Amino acid sequence: MAQASIAGAGSAGQNGAPNISLVSQRTRAWRTFRRNKSALFGLGMIVLVIAIAVLAPLLAPYDPIVQDTVNRLERPSSEHWLGLDHFGRDVLSRIIYGTQVALIIGIASVALGGVLGTAMGIVAGYFGGRISSLIMRVVDILLSFPDLITGLLVVAVLGTGMTKLIIAIGLTIAPRFARIAYGPTLSVKEKEFVEAARALGQRTRIILSRHILPNVAGELLVLASLWTAQAIRLEASLSFVGLGVQPPTPTWGQMIRDGTVYLTNFPLLAIAPGVALLFTVFAFNLVGDGLRDVLDPKSK
Repeated sequence: MAQASIAGAGSAGQNGAPNISLVSQRTRAWRTFRRNKSALFGLGMIVLVIAIAVLAPLLAPYDPIVQDTVNRLERPSSEHWLGLDHFGRDVLSRIIYGTQVALIIGIASVALGGVLGTAMGIVAGYFGGRISSLIMRVVDILLSFPDLITGLLVVAVLGTGMTKLIIAIGLTIAPRFARIAYGPTLSVKEKEFVEAARALGQRTRIILSRHILPNVAGELLVLASLWTAQAIRLEASLSFVGLGVQPPTPTWGQMIRDGTVYLTNFPLLAIAPGVALLFTVFAFNLVGDGLRDVLDPKSK
């Protein structure tokens, strides 16, 4: 029995060598990330933001859409820590619920743009030829427009609403992922293990998903973290110009726009959601910089 156990362990060790190596790489990556104090601080900030979004019904002292027109523009007090807005709605509650909108749109749009853009970049890099030229020319055209302009154009076509806003921002972000995925794919597809997979007759879908994608995922993960911050900022910008999620759903961009009218008499209406937006964007940028140090070979 002892010999069998030893043999089994040895067999598992030989067959599981790639898994052991993978765990080792993850451990080294986490240690590198953990040594980056600013990245850890950013991770803590993100956890806090997510907790606020998840626990919004418990944390918000009031319903964010209930109006008290009698006490509109009430100053901060023990009952309303950040005061009431021009419709008599509790500002703190609206900021807390606005966290949900920002995270949902930010994460969902990056997921959509990441999947679409990564697929475009990998397909273009792997197949080359006319397919590559067509896809990358479309990517170049989209990248020639500022992100806000692209978002405005897509929203103008699709209309407003959370789902449509996610699609608009996702389509705006997709070319970034396509460009990042394209370059490494050109290099990885020439590696011996990819040529061996082709020689063994593996399907193209398997080669792309199991051999190409894992080897370009590091740079894409860094981009996803950084562009989550950009997606949240872009959502706020679109809401600021009235093309985001429509009232009465609270969003930070919409609150900043409404608060600019009262900057002289009640600046907190615009400053408070602006600080919440800055805090969240800053957190994702810190984590993105930390991931870049860990996963992006060009930064080492």
